[in-house]
Amino acid sequence: MTPRVFAVDSDIAGFLEHLRDERGLSPHTLAAYGRDLNLLRKHFAGTWAALEPATLRGIAAGMARQGSNPRTIQRFLSAVRAFGDWAVREGLMETNPATPIKGPKLGRPLPHVLDADQASRVMLSSGRDALLQRDLAMLELFYSSGLRLSELTGLDLARLDLESGLVRVLGKGRRERTVPVGRMAREALRDWVAKRSQLAAPGEPALFVSRRGGRLSNRAVQNRIALAGVRAGLGERLHPHRLRHAFASHMLESSGDLRAVQELLGHADLATTQIYTHLDFQHLAQVYDNAHPRARRRDNRTLREQAGAPSTGDERA
Repeated sequence: MTPRVFAVDSDIAGFLEHLRDERGLSPHTLAAYGRDLNLLRKHFAGTWAALEPATLRGIAAGMARQGSNPRTIQRFLSAVRAFGDWAVREGLMETNPATPIKGPKLGRPLPHVLDADQASRVMLSSGRDALLQRDLAMLELFYSSGLRLSELTGLDLARLDLESGLVRVLGKGRRERTVPVGRMAREALRDWVAKRSQLAAPGEPALFVSRRGGRLSNRAVQNRIALAGVRAGLGERLHPHRLRHAFASHMLESSGDLRAVQELLGHADLATTQIYTHLDFQHLAQVYDNAHPRARRRDNRTLREQAGAPSTGDERA
């Protein structure tokens, strides 16, 4: 279901329309922006031109005192900063009051990576009736192709090419990319597509449908993935992001190709992929040494020293 955001301020509503129409952000992202900016309006009732950094610092400090997670505070400040940039362009502010404010430091919590044996147990936990076959196809596609949850629920049957082993997905910012589908995932998807007509309503384009025949919601997929994890005997909750993270980690361990993993995940920035796959600097140094065609002696030695790796005695690329 598409989240609805009721902006308490006409300027905030205008900003959300800008994000939707010009930047193509998803309904869930718009909802998050709306909640944060409505919170700002709850604490600040003046004109936007009168909003000062001290006011924002006070709001952030109040959120911290009330026990808000540092990431929640960072997200709030990020939303206000984006709104401030837009408000300056629209002539509502002279300067962006959020620009000089630094949020709380964040750790780097990463999901526990699903190992290959655990992933296999999860796939074996599904049965052969239509619903369980659908669940298996979703699990295999998440793990095979590294899709985001919204990419899987938004996927239409027409975008899947099982003969070529490819699927076209619509990612963040409405950027389309084509990713390969592995052999096991293709087999599971063929079995599901053969049974899909037992559930799908006439004319329904979605690849994955509910027992009522319509497109599966994000929440429904999360619940079904969690249930598969319970059946597989995992000690912690299984969710789509863990399968995407496992895909990225296992691909990187096997290939060492950070750029290729970036393309498969649909990341606009390589730094996002580095964090997501919890690479350490030493691995980056090794990739540099092995791959860069014009690596220089000083570059290689410096990278190894920073990474804490011993010198090999041969600094040629």
